[in-house]
Amino acid sequence: MAQEKKLRTNPKTVLNRRARFDYELGDELVAGIALTGPEVRAARDGHVQLKGAFVTIRNGELWLNNASFSIKLNKRGETGARSLDTSPRKLLASRKQIDTLATKRQSGLTIVPTKLLTTGKFIKVVIALGKGKKRYDKRETMKRRDQEREAKRALKHV
Repeated sequence: MAQEKKLRTNPKTVLNRRARFDYELGDELVAGIALTGPEVRAARDGHVQLKGAFVTIRNGELWLNNASFSIKLNKRGETGARSLDTSPRKLLASRKQIDTLATKRQSGLTIVPTKLLTTGKFIKVVIALGKGKKRYDKRETMKRRDQEREAKRALKHV
Protein backbone atom coordinates (compact mmCIF):
# COMPACT_ATOMS: atom_id res chain seq x y z
CA MET A 1 0.00 0.00 0.00
CA ALA A 2 1.19 3.47 -0.80
CA GLN A 3 1.58 5.84 2.10
CA GLU A 4 -0.33 9.07 1.84
CA LYS A 5 1.53 12.29 2.44
CA LYS A 6 0.39 14.15 5.51
CA LEU A 7 -0.93 17.52 4.39
CA ARG A 8 0.30 20.33 6.60
CA THR A 9 -1.86 23.43 6.73
CA ASN A 10 0.70 26.22 6.98
CA PRO A 11 -0.51 29.74 7.35
CA LYS A 12 1.08 31.68 4.51
CA THR A 13 1.37 34.93 6.44
CA VAL A 14 1.28 36.05 10.03
CA LEU A 15 -0.51 39.41 10.20
CA ASN A 16 -0.15 42.27 12.64
CA ARG A 17 -3.74 43.52 12.54
CA ARG A 18 -3.14 45.86 15.47
CA ALA A 19 -0.64 47.86 13.40
CA ARG A 20 -3.35 48.89 10.92
CA PHE A 21 -5.50 50.08 13.81
CA ASP A 22 -2.80 51.93 15.77
CA TYR A 23 -0.92 53.54 12.85
CA GLU A 24 -1.56 55.24 9.54
CA LEU A 25 0.73 53.08 7.43
CA GLY A 26 2.75 54.40 4.52
CA ASP A 27 5.67 52.96 2.54
CA GLU A 28 6.24 49.21 2.87
CA LEU A 29 9.51 47.31 2.61
CA VAL A 30 10.14 43.56 2.51
CA ALA A 31 13.18 42.53 4.55
CA GLY A 32 14.71 39.19 5.40
CA ILE A 33 15.05 38.04 8.98
CA ALA A 34 17.93 36.16 10.62
CA LEU A 35 16.47 33.18 12.52
CA THR A 36 17.73 29.98 14.11
CA GLY A 37 16.30 26.52 13.31
CA PRO A 38 13.66 26.36 16.08
CA GLU A 39 12.57 29.93 15.29
CA VAL A 40 12.10 28.98 11.62
CA ARG A 41 9.96 26.00 12.65
CA ALA A 42 7.84 28.23 14.90
CA ALA A 43 7.36 30.72 12.04
CA ARG A 44 6.38 28.03 9.54
CA ASP A 45 3.91 26.55 12.04
CA GLY A 46 2.39 30.00 12.64
CA HIS A 47 3.47 30.28 16.28
CA VAL A 48 4.52 33.93 15.97
CA GLN A 49 2.91 37.08 17.38
CA LEU A 50 3.73 40.49 15.88
CA LYS A 51 1.36 42.40 18.15
CA GLY A 52 3.35 45.07 19.95
CA ALA A 53 6.45 44.49 17.82
CA PHE A 54 8.51 47.38 16.46
CA VAL A 55 11.70 47.93 14.46
CA THR A 56 14.69 49.96 15.64
CA ILE A 57 17.88 51.05 13.92
CA ARG A 58 21.05 50.32 15.92
CA ASN A 59 24.58 50.67 14.55
CA GLY A 60 23.23 50.99 11.01
CA GLU A 61 21.25 47.72 11.26
CA LEU A 62 17.53 46.99 11.50
CA TRP A 63 16.36 45.04 14.56
CA LEU A 64 12.93 43.50 15.15
CA ASN A 65 12.01 43.92 18.81
CA ASN A 66 9.24 42.38 20.91
CA ALA A 67 8.10 39.80 18.35
CA SER A 68 7.02 36.62 20.18
CA PHE A 69 8.23 33.29 18.82
CA SER A 70 6.72 30.28 20.57
CA ILE A 71 9.63 27.83 20.31
CA LYS A 72 9.07 24.11 20.75
CA LEU A 73 11.13 22.57 23.55
CA ASN A 74 12.56 19.11 22.97
CA LYS A 75 12.41 17.85 26.54
CA ARG A 76 11.92 14.19 27.26
CA GLY A 77 8.50 13.38 28.68
CA GLU A 78 6.94 16.75 27.83
CA THR A 79 4.81 16.74 24.70
CA GLY A 80 4.01 20.08 23.14
CA ALA A 81 6.11 22.10 25.59
CA ARG A 82 6.84 25.58 24.25
CA SER A 83 8.93 28.53 25.33
CA LEU A 84 8.14 32.16 24.50
CA ASP A 85 11.12 34.08 23.08
CA THR A 86 10.95 37.86 22.50
CA SER A 87 14.64 38.60 21.96
CA PRO A 88 15.64 41.09 19.21
CA ARG A 89 16.24 39.66 15.75
CA LYS A 90 18.28 41.19 12.97
CA LEU A 91 16.48 42.22 9.78
CA LEU A 92 18.29 41.97 6.47
CA ALA A 93 17.98 44.99 4.18
CA SER A 94 20.30 46.93 1.89
CA ARG A 95 22.24 49.94 3.12
CA LYS A 96 20.23 52.27 0.87
CA GLN A 97 16.93 50.99 2.30
CA ILE A 98 18.17 51.36 5.87
CA ASP A 99 19.35 54.92 5.20
CA THR A 100 15.99 55.96 3.74
CA LEU A 101 14.19 54.43 6.73
CA ALA A 102 16.54 56.26 9.10
CA THR A 103 15.85 59.64 7.48
CA LYS A 104 12.08 59.10 7.59
CA ARG A 105 12.38 57.92 11.20
CA GLN A 106 13.94 61.28 12.05
CA SER A 107 10.75 63.01 10.90
CA GLY A 108 8.69 61.28 13.61
CA LEU A 109 7.53 58.11 11.85
CA THR A 110 7.63 54.64 13.42
CA ILE A 111 8.79 51.47 11.70
CA VAL A 112 6.22 48.71 12.32
CA PRO A 113 6.18 45.07 11.13
CA THR A 114 2.88 44.29 9.40
CA LYS A 115 3.32 40.74 8.05
CA LEU A 116 5.61 37.74 8.39
CA LEU A 117 5.78 35.89 5.06
CA THR A 118 6.59 32.18 5.28
CA THR A 119 5.97 31.15 1.69
CA GLY A 120 8.90 29.95 -0.33
CA LYS A 121 12.44 29.24 0.77
CA PHE A 122 13.03 32.29 2.95
CA ILE A 123 11.10 33.91 5.77
CA LYS A 124 10.57 37.62 5.28
CA VAL A 125 9.04 40.49 7.21
CA VAL A 126 7.01 43.28 5.64
CA ILE A 127 7.73 46.49 7.55
CA ALA A 128 5.96 49.80 7.05
CA LEU A 129 6.44 53.38 8.10
CA GLY A 130 3.57 54.49 10.29
CA LYS A 131 2.36 57.61 11.99
CA GLY A 132 0.64 56.96 15.31
CA LYS A 133 -3.11 57.56 15.43
CA LYS A 134 -4.74 59.55 18.20
CA ARG A 135 -7.63 58.13 20.19
CA TYR A 136 -10.23 60.09 18.19
CA ASP A 137 -8.77 58.73 14.93
CA LYS A 138 -9.20 55.20 16.23
CA ARG A 139 -12.80 55.90 17.21
CA GLU A 140 -13.43 57.27 13.71
CA THR A 141 -11.98 54.08 12.20
CA MET A 142 -14.24 51.93 14.37
CA LYS A 143 -17.30 54.04 13.48
CA ARG A 144 -16.55 53.84 9.75
CA ARG A 145 -16.07 50.05 9.98
CA ASP A 146 -19.41 49.65 11.78
CA GLN A 147 -21.21 51.78 9.17
CA GLU A 148 -19.75 49.72 6.33
CA ARG A 149 -20.79 46.51 8.07
CA GLU A 150 -24.35 47.80 8.55
CA ALA A 151 -24.55 48.88 4.90
CA LYS A 152 -23.42 45.44 3.70
CA ARG A 153 -25.96 43.79 6.00
CA ALA A 154 -28.75 46.05 4.70
CA LEU A 155 -27.84 45.31 1.05
CA LYS A 156 -27.73 41.60 1.79
CA HIS A 157 -31.31 41.56 3.12
CA VAL A 158 -32.77 43.64 0.30
